Amino acid sequence: MSDKPTPTAAPKPRGRALLWGGAGALLLMAVVVVLLASGMGTGSPAAPSAQGHPAVEPGINKAASTLLQLDPQSEPLPAAPSLSLTDQAGRHVTLSQYRGRSVVLSFNDDRCEDLCTLLAQDVVAANKDLGANAKDVVFLSVNANPYYPSASAVKEWTDSHGLAADANWVFGTGTPKQLAAAAAAYGVPIELDPKTKSVVHGTELFYIDPAGKEAALGQFGTESASTDLYAHAMAQAAVDLLPNAASIRVAGPSPSAKASQAGASINAAAPVFSLPKLGHPDRTTPLGAFKGKVTVVNFWASSCTACVAEMPAMEQSFKDLGKTANFVGIDVADNPRDASAFAAKFGVTYPLLSDAAGAASGAYQVPGLPFTAVIGPDGTLLVRHPGAMTAEQLEYVLQSVREGGS
Repeated sequence: MSDKPTPTAAPKPRGRALLWGGAGALLLMAVVVVLLASGMGTGSPAAPSAQGHPAVEPGINKAASTLLQLDPQSEPLPAAPSLSLTDQAGRHVTLSQYRGRSVVLSFNDDRCEDLCTLLAQDVVAANKDLGANAKDVVFLSVNANPYYPSASAVKEWTDSHGLAADANWVFGTGTPKQLAAAAAAYGVPIELDPKTKSVVHGTELFYIDPAGKEAALGQFGTESASTDLYAHAMAQAAVDLLPNAASIRVAGPSPSAKASQAGASINAAAPVFSLPKLGHPDRTTPLGAFKGKVTVVNFWASSCTACVAEMPAMEQSFKDLGKTANFVGIDVADNPRDASAFAAKFGVTYPLLSDAAGAASGAYQVPGLPFTAVIGPDGTLLVRHPGAMTAEQLEYVLQSVREGGS
């Protein structure tokens, strides 16, 4: 039996319509420079609070619900819209074939270079937390980019983001018409740019129970950079939909209500951290070690395709500006061996730290990789820049900071 997209009349987004795509990075960059020039600051939007009604997931506390931006249904909705796609191995995929298992459904751009890297890292970490229970959970993603609809395109993305070994990761694609129908059926907003063949898409995560009913809606956004916490909460939300949920123990740390992201705002004190040096887990370096000058903090990962272009530019900027500014690179939720090889390939000479759990990237509300923060000599967070930067852009930003009196 194959699934066919369920016709819907004027579908609407089912939750907060957050959009992600490369174009947003350039827009935010322009806004940041304008704000710096005018002496004004802007804060990051606060994460929505947890919903007031009780969750259907018994293992999700208020902190985890807020982290996932979870909007649970008091009762599961009717059957989730059906899908008929082709996965990364060229196999036919339907939603109904996963009956009896919990499904975490996302929409993902197979040319995504920033936020989707974090999603991949969280899926890998979630599977580690699930252990043997991963067989009962499916991470099903639908291609949001109709310009690259081939099975080979989603396979390339899967392989390059470290998900090839995860048997429960399924990246479905189809014709542009099929992909548009899937997004419409789930009310996921997608904006297309035919000139650049790029997309901006919603970040909804749909939690579908073993009966095929939509039990909860979450979001994948700035909170997701806290890899250990987000992955644990996502895994917990998935297994809580299983009939034997009470007997399942999900590994990993549980989110605490004490967690706060307030320090990630422009003109506020930059979140502090103390992280081990990349390749030297016994040697820890705190943010305080980089003081007395403006500090450039660059978040990256070896699985981040945009970081391939940015890393040489960051090294060149360090060579040009290292006497007047501190540089530190933070590898996010990455395999240390892969990260070290990646940095060596590009001849990086500035300090590199390892953020294996995503704690620092979570504190900085990193929306995707790469991401760069600029901190003033007094520890104030001055600039938040998502997306890759060229050496010229970074030099311009640092010049703007100096002219702004920071």
